[in-house]
Amino acid sequence: MSYKISITKSGSPEVLKIVDFPTPKPSEGEVCIKVHFAGLNFADTLQIAGRYQSKLEPPFIPGMEVAGEIIGIGSDVSRPLTIGQRVMAFMRGGGAFAEEALVDSEWLVPIPDEMDDVTAAGFPTVYGTSNFALKHRGRLKKGETLLVLGAAGGVGLTAVELGKQMGARVIAAAGGAEKCGVALKHGADFAIDYKTESIKDRVREITEGIGADVVYDAVGGDAFDQAIRAVNWEARMLIIGFASGRIQQVPANLILVKNISVVGVVYGAQTEKDPAYGASFVQEAADLYRQGAVKPYTGKVFQLENAADAMKALLSRQYAGKIILVT
Repeated sequence: MSYKISITKSGSPEVLKIVDFPTPKPSEGEVCIKVHFAGLNFADTLQIAGRYQSKLEPPFIPGMEVAGEIIGIGSDVSRPLTIGQRVMAFMRGGGAFAEEALVDSEWLVPIPDEMDDVTAAGFPTVYGTSNFALKHRGRLKKGETLLVLGAAGGVGLTAVELGKQMGARVIAAAGGAEKCGVALKHGADFAIDYKTESIKDRVREITEGIGADVVYDAVGGDAFDQAIRAVNWEARMLIIGFASGRIQQVPANLILVKNISVVGVVYGAQTEKDPAYGASFVQEAADLYRQGAVKPYTGKVFQLENAADAMKALLSRQYAGKIILVT
């Protein structure tokens, strides 16, 4: 027997419960992973609240990001996977908050020898999302200006790093001097403290009135309202999420006057449609990690049984970087 975190009804983090369950057996195309660590994402909080765009009906096991070792391989797995192999995976359908988890074999990415399991647990979702967003959806080009909102968060920091690796000039917007400092250490050229500064005014100042070419927005709310008023001609607004709690409302007149494109980014849905293609964005980022080009940042590690406290810390924006759960 092992244990998992489960919910039987939607709600706040207090609905999370520890439940014993037998070791799952992988079916066709699946592998069973002994979970060492699981990554926590803002989407997990929306999922348990019943507010995520891809809803799961209770009861279910939350968690979309996992690192561990393979302990079982189902039939018809064509990839060269082995028992004991260290792997990480993005799990759109949940299941990571458990001691053992079943994963589609196509979603797996081998963990580089140079990467520890804590880092790996917080890697697939955020780096996969940002790489997919900037390359596939945003078409970010060398020499362009990238504005990252929520730049010190788990997903925002990866956008800062990957944007810099793609040759962009990166402006990071974050809440507070400490978080701005983290973004600068991870490659941002400029930082805007949105608690004390105007995003719109500072971007215009930094770009000498031209504006940002690409905006990476996982925040929404007031930050989006300011950012869309500080963009260049034919800018791309990438909608990743709405951590502020207020979903982006797009003024059509502003889109019209500068030929702005507002682009949705749902990495999880892309991964479901084409798992191998989705996993390739994580693999590319893992290759950058091997080269020392990206440096994942873990803000805090919680025990799995304290997942509710971890979610509360995430919602209160208590830590920069990723929050990780250990089994």
